[in-house]
Amino acid sequence: MVTASYPPFARQGQTIDVVVSSMGNAKSLRGGTLLMTPLKGVDSQVYALAQGNILVGGAGASAGGSSVQVNQLNGGRITNGAIIERELPSQFGAGNTINLQLNDEDFTMAQQITDAINRARGYGSATALDARTVQVRVPSGNSSQVRFLADIQNMEVNVTPQDAKVVINSRTGSVVMNREVTLDSCAVAQGNLSVTVNRQLNVNQPNTPFGGGQTVVTPQTQIDLRQSGGSLQSVRSSANLNSVVRALNALGATPMDLMSILQSMQSAGCLRAKLEII
Repeated sequence: MVTASYPPFARQGQTIDVVVSSMGNAKSLRGGTLLMTPLKGVDSQVYALAQGNILVGGAGASAGGSSVQVNQLNGGRITNGAIIERELPSQFGAGNTINLQLNDEDFTMAQQITDAINRARGYGSATALDARTVQVRVPSGNSSQVRFLADIQNMEVNVTPQDAKVVINSRTGSVVMNREVTLDSCAVAQGNLSVTVNRQLNVNQPNTPFGGGQTVVTPQTQIDLRQSGGSLQSVRSSANLNSVVRALNALGATPMDLMSILQSMQSAGCLRAKLEII
């Protein structure tokens, strides 16, 4: 499977990056070459042609039933591996208004952008339609709009502080937080429970070779349950990200334990942040 992202304002002859993935039983694409492949859109029209050597970030080897693999080998990338063959029609320069889309919904940021444009270009030049869209009145013509938008991009706007947020990836165990996260004083106790299951196969053979006995294989399973005592530790209030990191590291918890601790802290009102689990 070969995919690519069609960039805005793409022109014929421009090169773009290509992502190559194996959909069959191929074990590795490392060292492979992609033959000329047409890239089609949803309208079944060919928009680009891709070919080139595939760059794979993983490595692996196998022999005698054993294998070692680092990262994945079934996908790779070809830098500038596709050439644009068909251009998309553009309405840039045809209208008298352009909508600026914010990456995140923020009423304060949308209003600040509107005020900055109106101060520089006159009242009524910009209007905030909602928390994400700012509509700007621009002169007609491609060159005039390019100059107008270039001036807007160079305007200085006061960035509003971000909301405190902690993002937890439950699949990988990673925890990411921004600098607005703060902690209140609290006490945390975390105990670890580990269960180890060991299964072995015992082979019982008869002592007499010609006695008519039969070799029997019996499984033997051992289960070990261990629980380490969790001590109550005090976490001081932290006003900045560095203090939060030091306070959480003092608990000595693993990333998986840290996810449960942060959830409990938020329930207790000690974590001053929005908790998002992905």
